[in-house]
This record gives sequence, C-alpha cells and structure tokens, in this order.
Amino acid sequence: MEIDLPESWRAALAAEIDKPYFAKLAEFVDGERAQHEVYPPQADVFNAFRFSDFDTTRVLLLGQDPYHDTGQAHGLCFSVQPGITPPPSLRNMFVERKSDLGLPIPQTGYLAPWANQGILMLNAVLTVRAHEANSHKGKGWEKFTDQAIRELSAREKPLVFVLWGGYAQKKRDLIDASRHVVIESAHPSPLSARNGFFGSRPYSRINEALKSFGQPEIDWSLPESA
Repeated sequence: MEIDLPESWRAALAAEIDKPYFAKLAEFVDGERAQHEVYPPQADVFNAFRFSDFDTTRVLLLGQDPYHDTGQAHGLCFSVQPGITPPPSLRNMFVERKSDLGLPIPQTGYLAPWANQGILMLNAVLTVRAHEANSHKGKGWEKFTDQAIRELSAREKPLVFVLWGGYAQKKRDLIDASRHVVIESAHPSPLSARNGFFGSRPYSRINEALKSFGQPEIDWSLPESA
C-alpha cells in the first residue's frame, strides 16, 4: 500500500506509520486488493489528507467507513464521486443544510469544494471491501486516524471537531475541548436523523465557531447540478 501523504501530514504521523501495526495493516489491504474489489481506489485512500493540509485544517468532520458500493467512495467522508447519486445520509445532510442556511438541495454529492476550504473529511477506517460494510474495521485504520485526531488536538491553532452519532462521539476523549470547539449531534443516517440531526444547524454553528477564532467562514454552497 502506497502511503501517499502530503509532507505536513507525513511529518505529523511519521511515528505512527513506522509502528508494526501499520505494516500489518498495509499488508492486509494489499492482500484484500489482490483478492477482492476494495474501495476507494488506491490513489484515493489518503485523499482527506491531501485535500486538507495539517497546518490549514480548520474543521474535522469524522465519518466511520467508506461507501462500499461501486463508484461511490473517493476518500472524503460522506462525499461521493461526481455523477453518483447522493446516498441517504448525504441527502439528509443537504436537507439540514437547506433548513440551516437556505441553500438549495444539489444533485451532486461531490464535496471536494468543502474539503478545499480546510475541512478534513476523515473516515475512521479508510478502506472497505466492495459491498461489505465495515469489512476493514479493526484492522488498524482506527489507530492511525485516532492519532491524526490527537495531532490536530495538540496543534496550537484551534479548530472545530464535528462528531455525528455515537461512533464519532466516542472519539471525544481524543480532543482537548478546552481549546477547540466540539459540535455533536445525531448521525444524518435515515435511522437517526429525526432524533437529533435535523434541526442541529451544524453548518451555521461551524461558521460561528470559526468566526470566534477570527477565521473565515466556510462557503457551504455546491453546484446545483451534477
């Protein structure tokens, strides 16, 4: 597995990459790719880090597992590749965005314009076997991404951590909430969106937090058509 990280993230995570578990993780992913279809493509596994540099990350949005159906995942949590119909959780994110900010619901689910503004759109697990959700859970990715969260928390410049749902909220202990802003709610999944995600106004709350840091707001707009 090629460790395609930008220099700032490579420096922050160098010690983690050198640990024995990471070598086992890389061997596991290579073995999976040799025998199965694995998403996202190798070139996109570390996309979240490439879109949002360590020093310029302003928001961390944490997902759990890459999309596991054909052509969806490209290394940014919740985002799908251009031309792919937005999955249910992402559609609910757009419904809440309309309620919160009045922005129209787009046809595209490609969220790179958000990532390009300093949002680290990180899944806790960075690969998955095709059509088998959570199939790469517990193989080592969580240790790696937990360390990325710790490194951001230890950084002097404050940021906003967005934790949707119980899985993400278990990472709260990795974050120094006395220096950073943590925004929590239910997950946008259809199973839980009506139990605390709808009405949580995450987009305006993120921008309010950024303004309190003296940083520019996120432009949450997206093209209306794919």
